Amino acid sequence: MSTPAGLRTRLTERFGLGTPVLNAPMALVAGGVLAGAVTRAGGLGFTGGGYAGTLGREPELSTEFDLAAGQRVGVGFITWALDRAPSLLDAAVALQPAVVFLSFGDPQPHAARIHAAGVPLICQVQRLADIPPALHAGAMAIVVQGTEAGGHGGARATFPFVPEAADYLAAHSPETLLLAAGGIADGRGLAAALMLGADGVVIGTRLWAAHEALTQDAALARAFPASGDDTIRTRAVDALRDVPWPADYSFRVLRNALTDTWAHREGDAFAARGSLQADYDAARQRADYDMVVAVAGEAVGQLHQREAAGDILARITQDAILALARGSSGDFRSARG
Repeated sequence: MSTPAGLRTRLTERFGLGTPVLNAPMALVAGGVLAGAVTRAGGLGFTGGGYAGTLGREPELSTEFDLAAGQRVGVGFITWALDRAPSLLDAAVALQPAVVFLSFGDPQPHAARIHAAGVPLICQVQRLADIPPALHAGAMAIVVQGTEAGGHGGARATFPFVPEAADYLAAHSPETLLLAAGGIADGRGLAAALMLGADGVVIGTRLWAAHEALTQDAALARAFPASGDDTIRTRAVDALRDVPWPADYSFRVLRNALTDTWAHREGDAFAARGSLQADYDAARQRADYDMVVAVAGEAVGQLHQREAAGDILARITQDAILALARGSSGDFRSARG
C-alpha cells in the first residue's frame, strides 16, 4: 500500500507502511487476527505476549502468528513479566516478528537476544528518565505513553510528553523514531501527534473495539455509552487479583462496582492482596463486568460501535490528512470530527 500524500513519515518509510499507525500489543486483546488486520490495512500490527505466560493466561504465540495469515506482525511483552520467563523471548524471536515491543521495565537484559536475531526493538516509556536506558538497549523507536492510555501506565500526559521527548531525541539520538501513545483514537489525534514531533502513533482503546480484537462483547457494552469521565486509575485492582505490578504503574479502567468499592482504598487493597483472585478469575469466565474491569482509556468516549480494523485505520488516516490540510491553510473554524 502506498503512503497517502501528507502522511509520509520516517516510520512509514522505515517499515514500508501505508499509515503511521501501530496497534498496542494489548494483553488478552491483541491476538493474531487483529495484528494481521492492522498490517493488512497499512499499519503495523502487534500481537500481545502480555505477561509472558507467568499468569498462565496467554495463548501460544505461534498460534497467534498463524492467525495473522501471513501478514508481517510484531509481538509485545510486559518487560517485568518477561524477566520471569526469559525463554519465551527465544520462542518469539524464532518466529521472526517484524518488531519486538517492550514496555514496563528495563529492556537491556533482553536486548542482545533481540538484536542477535536481527529483529528491531521498540521500547515504550512512561517517563523522560526511561528514554536513556531504552536508547542504550538499541531501541530503533521510543513510544512515549501518556497517562490517558487504557491499561497500565504512568503519570505523564501525552500532550506535553511528546514534544519534550522529541526535543530530547533530537539532541541525543536524532535517528531514533518517536511514537505517541495515550488518548489517540482518531485522525485529529494522529495529526496532533505528528505536529508535536512524533513519527507515528500507537493506538489501543480504539482498536480494543475492533471486530478482530478479543474483547468480550460484555466489556464493549459497558464502553459504548461511557465517556472518558467514566475511567479511573488505580492500583487496587492489581493488588486484589494478586498481579505483581511494580509501584510505578497504575491501571486505567472503566469504573464499575469493584472500583467503586476499592479504587479509593488502595492501602486496604494491598492489605487484602490476592483476596479476590479466585472470584475475579471466575467472573472473567462468566463475563461479569461488575467484578471484572473493562480496560479502556480516556478515548473511550469516541467508541460507539464495533468496526473492522481496516475501516478504523482508513478513517483515522483520511481524517488526519484533512486535519493537517486544514491546519496548513490556517482554517481552524471546523476542527470537529
